[in-house]
Amino acid sequence: MIRPSRQDFRQLFALAVPVVFVQLGLMAMGVVDTMIMGRVSAESLAGVAVGNVYTYALGNFGYGMLMALDPLVSQAVGAKDEPSVVRAFQRGIVIAGVLGVFAVLAMLPVEPVLRALGQPDVIVRVAVPFVHAQTPGMLAFFTFVAMRQTLTALGHLRPMMYTIVIANVVNAVLCWALVFGHLGLPPLGAVGAGLATTIARWSMLLMLAAFGWSHIRPRLHWRSDTLHLRPILRMVRIGVPIACQYMLEFGVFAAVALLMGRLGPVPAAANQIAINIASFTFMVPVGVSSAGSVLVGRAIGAGDAPRARRAGVSALAVGGTFMAGSACLLLLAPQLLARAYTPDLAVIALAATLIPIAGVFQVFDGLQVVSIGVLRGTGDTRTPLIVNLIGYWFIALPISLWLGVSAGYGPRGLWWGLTAGLVMVALVLLARVRVRLWGPLERLHVDEPARSPALEA
Repeated sequence: MIRPSRQDFRQLFALAVPVVFVQLGLMAMGVVDTMIMGRVSAESLAGVAVGNVYTYALGNFGYGMLMALDPLVSQAVGAKDEPSVVRAFQRGIVIAGVLGVFAVLAMLPVEPVLRALGQPDVIVRVAVPFVHAQTPGMLAFFTFVAMRQTLTALGHLRPMMYTIVIANVVNAVLCWALVFGHLGLPPLGAVGAGLATTIARWSMLLMLAAFGWSHIRPRLHWRSDTLHLRPILRMVRIGVPIACQYMLEFGVFAAVALLMGRLGPVPAAANQIAINIASFTFMVPVGVSSAGSVLVGRAIGAGDAPRARRAGVSALAVGGTFMAGSACLLLLAPQLLARAYTPDLAVIALAATLIPIAGVFQVFDGLQVVSIGVLRGTGDTRTPLIVNLIGYWFIALPISLWLGVSAGYGPRGLWWGLTAGLVMVALVLLARVRVRLWGPLERLHVDEPARSPALEA
């Protein structure tokens, strides 16, 4: 077993800490929106929760597609191949534009979709205008992701940190003002929260471009080979499994959220609080996963297999350790955490029974997402898709339905089923990381067949 050195951990923390900061900043925007809507009413919070299921599904698909930039850019950086960095970045911008158009078209029919899924009228009335208010921000979000992933792989992280701090202030002030009608603005409720998100996303894109202009500008000089179809399709083939894997993982949580919505506003609101808390702590291993992906990719691009292995092991160690600590917090203070979101006693009581269950699956959730990042750095994007399909949809969801509906355990039963699936996914992906990192490692190529020899042990 390879033991990472102090230098390996230093490199990981140097990259992971800023990435985690950005991930937490992105998540904080959703946390603030949830807290503000929780002070309107349980119905408003539930409607926004269901609306977020819809918008997050589309956002996650595009986000996953653009994760193809991770191995392509990081491996090119490790190989000191600047032309490949430029091509990947420019193709990422093109793909982001296509995804933005697709997302806008998919958000228009939200009302018939939610009604077909059996959502009650009180929730649909809030969710539909909330989703429509976010529609103009999808193109900005995807373009932001393409820029962010490229800058992360290049190691230029300060522009993202400046951007996320300012964006959080913009979002918080606008959400507060537009939801309740402060600063001379009309009270728009859930529509105001959606508009605040749209404005914040466009401001994020513009600020990241401004703060990172010295790194972005040299890579915007358009190359004649950027729009060659075959390399773009190869890039899409790398991204599609990641996007589908994100959809499968998000989809099973979305299915549970929709089931909660059918149980009524209180279960839906309690589920939103619990998943919001779990998602916030989850952003730390997501950031570690991204850093691990970049470091593994750089090592493979440089032809250094032992360094790739040490980078993967150090990322798993850090991600697992953090989530063990956060699990203790969720197990020890569920009511205190729930009260931060809403004064509704019924919602607090139910959320306090779900938050400890989230604490149980925290460690496994962290290990599986870091494993996915390490595998992505090697170019393996298909294994996580297969494992997620089996673990979440053939194990977690059936158990959730059985415990929550058939056995009558309600919301807690739904969450225990998710926990069972997460345990299986984490264990299988850890085994795959062991096989992948200790096997032959090759750099990914989209513009020409791979010619570099496999890295030997």
